[in-house]
Amino acid sequence: MFVAAGMAEILSAVPIAGGPYFWAYMLSPPRFAPFFSWITGWFNLLGQVAITAGADFGLANLISTTAQVTNGYNPSPGRTLGMIAVIILSHVVVNALSTQKLRYMVYTAICLNSVFVSALAIAVLAGAKRHNSADFVFAKFFDGTAATPDAEGWSVRASPAYVAVCGVMFSQYTLLGFDACAHLCEETRSAVRVAPRCLLSAVGASFCFGFFLLLCLLFSIQDFDKVRTSPVPILQIFTDSCGHGGGLVLMTIVCLCVWHCGLFSMTSNSRMMFSFARDGGIPHKLHILSPRFRSPLRTVLFAALCAFLLCLPSLGSTTAFFGTTSIATIGLFVSYGIPIAIALAWPRNFKRGPFTLGLWSRPIGVVACMWIAFITLAFCLPTVNPVTAQTLNYTGVAMGIVLVGALGSWFLWARRWFTGRCRNHCRICIAQLDFLAERMVEREENGTPDEPGGFKLHRRESTRPINGAAKNIAVNQDIEIMVAPSDPQPRPQTPSQEDTYHEFLFTNTNRSRSYGRIS
Repeated sequence: MFVAAGMAEILSAVPIAGGPYFWAYMLSPPRFAPFFSWITGWFNLLGQVAITAGADFGLANLISTTAQVTNGYNPSPGRTLGMIAVIILSHVVVNALSTQKLRYMVYTAICLNSVFVSALAIAVLAGAKRHNSADFVFAKFFDGTAATPDAEGWSVRASPAYVAVCGVMFSQYTLLGFDACAHLCEETRSAVRVAPRCLLSAVGASFCFGFFLLLCLLFSIQDFDKVRTSPVPILQIFTDSCGHGGGLVLMTIVCLCVWHCGLFSMTSNSRMMFSFARDGGIPHKLHILSPRFRSPLRTVLFAALCAFLLCLPSLGSTTAFFGTTSIATIGLFVSYGIPIAIALAWPRNFKRGPFTLGLWSRPIGVVACMWIAFITLAFCLPTVNPVTAQTLNYTGVAMGIVLVGALGSWFLWARRWFTGRCRNHCRICIAQLDFLAERMVEREENGTPDEPGGFKLHRRESTRPINGAAKNIAVNQDIEIMVAPSDPQPRPQTPSQEDTYHEFLFTNTNRSRSYGRIS
């Protein structure tokens, strides 16, 4: 929650689809801005790809193992990979829809993860023949880190605290991906106020519903040893409480929730790639909206391809795959922590938006950075004893490859051309920005009342000769995000050359005026 609060404050000040990598650019001194933006962007991008791959791989394994337990299905790496391909393809089809149509899937996901999950938890609790004591739920300790029944677990070799730290890793993986509120903010009205509230509510609601579900499951366990040794422990709990048919129905709800998780992970990933392509982090050709589907179809396909390729290690070693996908947690949290740390290091560059933490901003930021540093180290620890080639935690190796790749690419070639933002907007960029500006003008002309501390917009068109460097502005629906020179050198012009531009005046009732221009 501390990490989410720190991100929400920055999101209110810089609501743009790039999210963490663009925050790092805006909050850093000009000398270091491109470097921090590049590193943050690649950690965030690879973390987004990994979380999509992890969700789809987990769903495929969940379906395969459930079918194996109930119908005698014989899973194999090839069949599982084929199932992953079908799941990813289904996500591509849905993500190809426009934002207006995709929102109905959001409503479905909200219903599944709130109403249906609550009903599932209550059904398990009501169907259980007996309920465990509070001592069993809150005080019983079991060390499941031994590779074989005869081996010692980490509670013996190290300490029970070590096992607890390993448990934090799995719970932290479920509270992830809330930067999606930033990646979708350019498609959100009043993002400077709505997006921060959505980010915090997403984390808070996930904690509340998740904690409630865990309590219901733990109180409903009928045979602990049987659940512990089952290929699908949660299916065993469902079956013991609601019977064979009821257990399959409840398992279907779980699979649908995981499918939606992978779906919106790809949605967030594609929007992040769309923005990163706009700013030059990946090929600019990916920054094109499909005129037919009115969505970033190219980045959707690219995100799907990357997620599928990341699933290929499952053919040889499932352990190696889990080591690779663990970069989802570390990669994303590192990308979350860099902008928060930069805001602490250079507070003068942080111009807060409508949502602010006030005097608690710095303490919350410090705690958030400390927590990210802790889980980064914790995720590299071995979780199974004894440590062998099959049980080794490959997270450190995977993160080392990502770090070396990001740093190496920066010093070898990216530092020569990557600036952290779009230097020269293409026609599509300008058309998109102009569309958003038109929407702002419409709201102003319709007499939309201004909120306290809000922004007023006035627009005027004119035709003037180009003098000096043109200026670009990235515009959200209700706030100016960035005003920066696009070229250090003036563009060549003839005496008769003129440039038609839209000039906008944003007036913040709490601050001074600022001007922006789309040329």
